[in-house]
Amino acid sequence: MSPDPGGSARLQRLLGGPETAWLRERVRRRLERGEPLTGAVTRNPATDAEQDAVAGLLGRRRRSAGSVSVRLAELDDVLRRSGVHSGGLAGAVVDLTGPVIDREDAVRRRAEAWRAAFAPLDETVRARPELTVWRDHLVRTGLVRRLAPQVDEATGLLTELAAVLVELPAEPQPIGRFAERVLGSAHALDQGRPLTALVLRAAAALGGVGEGRGAAWDRAVWASVGLVRDELSATVLTLNLPGDTDTRTGRMLTAMAGEPAVLTLRQLVRQPARWELDGTVVSICENPVVVAEAAERLGDGCGPLVCTAGQPSAAVMAVLRGLAAAGGALRHHGDFDWGGVRIANLLVAALPVVPWRYDTLSYLRWVGRSSSGAPLRGTPVEAAWDPALAAEMRRIGRSVEEERVVDELLSDLRPG
Repeated sequence: MSPDPGGSARLQRLLGGPETAWLRERVRRRLERGEPLTGAVTRNPATDAEQDAVAGLLGRRRRSAGSVSVRLAELDDVLRRSGVHSGGLAGAVVDLTGPVIDREDAVRRRAEAWRAAFAPLDETVRARPELTVWRDHLVRTGLVRRLAPQVDEATGLLTELAAVLVELPAEPQPIGRFAERVLGSAHALDQGRPLTALVLRAAAALGGVGEGRGAAWDRAVWASVGLVRDELSATVLTLNLPGDTDTRTGRMLTAMAGEPAVLTLRQLVRQPARWELDGTVVSICENPVVVAEAAERLGDGCGPLVCTAGQPSAAVMAVLRGLAAAGGALRHHGDFDWGGVRIANLLVAALPVVPWRYDTLSYLRWVGRSSSGAPLRGTPVEAAWDPALAAEMRRIGRSVEEERVVDELLSDLRPG
């Protein structure tokens, strides 16, 4: 409530000068915190001018002490009874200093707004428990607030993030095509965008890719959820995949029998071979040396073989999905190191894959044959298909690379 015109000048003279600035500040602070204007406030030490101002305000004689104390309820009563301000002390301070915002209420409402902003993402995470650790890290580090400081901006960002995560992993495709379909813009996931930074970390969690950075890591992460920057850069190394006479890719595979063949994602998506495998075993290795040795020693007598060449690309995932859908029986072998276990976890989670000489017994047999083998490095990870494997690898602390066991792998690839 505003003071009457006559009281306005008196209010300014009594409570609006520099000598009572400390008093106005104390009262305003209480109003902003939603606290009652009760009890007393003290100024110690107080200047002579400040002591004189309080004495005049309350209509009492100045005391000789070097401090001054004001009972807020008394001052409120004086302002009302004297007609200086019918709204009392609170109304007087608001008129002198401007509208008061309840800080606690503002903080509460801001927290509620941020909770609402995260709601679409939280709903997605509840359905995808593998994202829980990533989501907690996202909140703990404050990354979203750094990328989008305003809650309205963050709401849009998190809504788009949730929409992307619902669609991952996707059938192998270029990122631009995926972004156009899901977000309405082919550039929505371009490098350097805030949304891209958030999606990459979430995709790493979904794809089981370890921590990293750089262009190679980005490609591995996108590939783990089926996305590539273009259809030609993602390739897969194969040997003796069955061909057909109806498709270009099938005819190429037939012509390449006995020789390693590199397929692009474009070939696998635009001109996929027509496979009818009916239980045919398809072996998966991690290192190109296995393919090279198989081609050299077994030629066209080698069983179907696919190489991930490290972290599986979108092309690798595309060919394996196609082979599985055609009735192929997929089995996988990799390096016995933490990177190899992560790759196997990804394949086991995404496809009907079984281990191929890639379990605890195989590790113990091979590591026991020789004292060689590089020390295990990096962050340990549990093997989803064999709970005992990681424990033995940690205990022994040495890796076993595919090159050391290629002879036994080739014996499994021979006809029959």
